[in-house]
Amino acid sequence: MTYPLLLDGGLSNELERQGCDLNQKLWSAKLLESNPEAIVLAHLSYLESGAQCIITSSYQATLPGFMALGYDEPSASGLILKSVKLAEEARHRFLTANPNASKPLIAASVGPYGAYLADGSEYRGNYGITDQELRDFHEPRINLLNRSAADLLACETVPSFQEAKVLAELVQQIQKPAWISFSCKDGNHISDGTPIEKCAELFAHHPTVFAIGVNCTSPQFISELIQSIKSKSGTKRIVVYPNSGAVYHAESKTWSGLSDLSSCEVMVKEWMDLGADIIGGCCGIGPQQIQAMGKMLSKIE
Repeated sequence: MTYPLLLDGGLSNELERQGCDLNQKLWSAKLLESNPEAIVLAHLSYLESGAQCIITSSYQATLPGFMALGYDEPSASGLILKSVKLAEEARHRFLTANPNASKPLIAASVGPYGAYLADGSEYRGNYGITDQELRDFHEPRINLLNRSAADLLACETVPSFQEAKVLAELVQQIQKPAWISFSCKDGNHISDGTPIEKCAELFAHHPTVFAIGVNCTSPQFISELIQSIKSKSGTKRIVVYPNSGAVYHAESKTWSGLSDLSSCEVMVKEWMDLGADIIGGCCGIGPQQIQAMGKMLSKIE
């Protein structure tokens, strides 16, 4: 893995741009069965914009989520693994069209428990469940994705210290490298109010987690968060992929008030100067912004 590494942007906004309706409980994961080509094309749009790593559509793809809608366990497992196969297909098409390009990485998304609830609680972290319930929820999917062809795991949008501790135990048992990224409510705290420095300390010496960071958080907080993480993360890489600064409405599963993204290059330079190694975007950040980020990274390199 070479640094700086450019990630992709929001998968959901690219799917909606294609005309996909994501206003249902499985969000983009529903398309794994109903419209897999749309997922491939969304991945491809980011690869063509310069992304060196794409994140799979398994964020909201969980065994309980699929089984609650009538799928049996083998079918649900197959759909989760299909998210990696679709990313592989996008990568294959990209490399066929660009034979001299470096081979992009595939990060298998492990979304938080709150994504399964589909009520916006991945931005609050107030689940009200036990450690064992969280372990039972996460372990089967992590094991599945660990056996897939993905290059690494991306434990994303983690809003609570409780969930972080459970994930720390589970990913200690996998063979693939992983990153952990938190959803944060300000420049110092993750969504449940835990100081981000405490979270960074938890993973500072973790054997399989190679990067610690933040995603789906307003860009205005990223610089401060990088500095806080850097102070407690030891030699770990720093990963940041903020949203566009918009407000999320859980009832309609939509975003509003998208911020002006013309300052992407300026923000990326600042984040790199502060110590970020892996940079991309989350909800509301599209291929155009990823391309702008890539231009700045190439100047820094």
